[in-house]
Amino acid sequence: MDLIAAEDTRHSLKLLNHYGISKPMISYWGERERVRSEEIIRKLQAGKTVALISDAGTPGISDPGAVVVRKAIEENIRMVPVPGPSALIAALSLSGLPTEVFTFIGFLPPKKAMRQKVLRDLSLGKSTLVFYEAPHRIMETLTDMELTFTDRKAALIKEITKIHEEVLRGSISEIIGMLGKTKIAGEYVIIMEGRPESSKVAVDDALEEIASLMKKGLRRKEAVKKIATEYGLSSKELYGQSLDKIP
Repeated sequence: MDLIAAEDTRHSLKLLNHYGISKPMISYWGERERVRSEEIIRKLQAGKTVALISDAGTPGISDPGAVVVRKAIEENIRMVPVPGPSALIAALSLSGLPTEVFTFIGFLPPKKAMRQKVLRDLSLGKSTLVFYEAPHRIMETLTDMELTFTDRKAALIKEITKIHEEVLRGSISEIIGMLGKTKIAGEYVIIMEGRPESSKVAVDDALEEIASLMKKGLRRKEAVKKIATEYGLSSKELYGQSLDKIP
């Protein structure tokens, strides 16, 4: 190994010093990644070997690294993945929720309106959902989830694999109550169960979807049939509702 590309060289240096590893390092965090990725590719093309590491987790999975990987693929440069810690998989294994089929969302949009829209769209799916969230937004995000997912089962994992690891399980409202009694700090993973077979999505949400499809040119009957199927609602009843509420 000739070079280590690290998300944050100061953070990674602690680990390298612990294991007595001394190699040249460059940082590729944030905006630097686009510039530094070119430098990394040049090193690789010159026959050098580069280790790509992130602070906590897996490069490219809600962590820097994806830009470098894409450029390496474009240049037909061979890459060797080294399995390491993944908050996504570790949290799923602790959640107690179904893991046969799951959808990884990562971080939700920071703006409230967009975040709520994404959550509404996701509420239709039946697969388990996995989110990452920062401490300064965790309560706001959970509150939005409570409005959208109501009483679904969930798990909240804090600082996974670290000293202050903590797991909270229950409904979203229960988790909000428990979280309010603890110190909010560190990174969080939220695991949410998918839409139960018996759950009924609000008709108002379905009507919004129908109106959106009609604006895009779909006929009312076709839009109603599509949304009724997705939401598990009666086409006949939904069609009648649409006539009353959608011009």
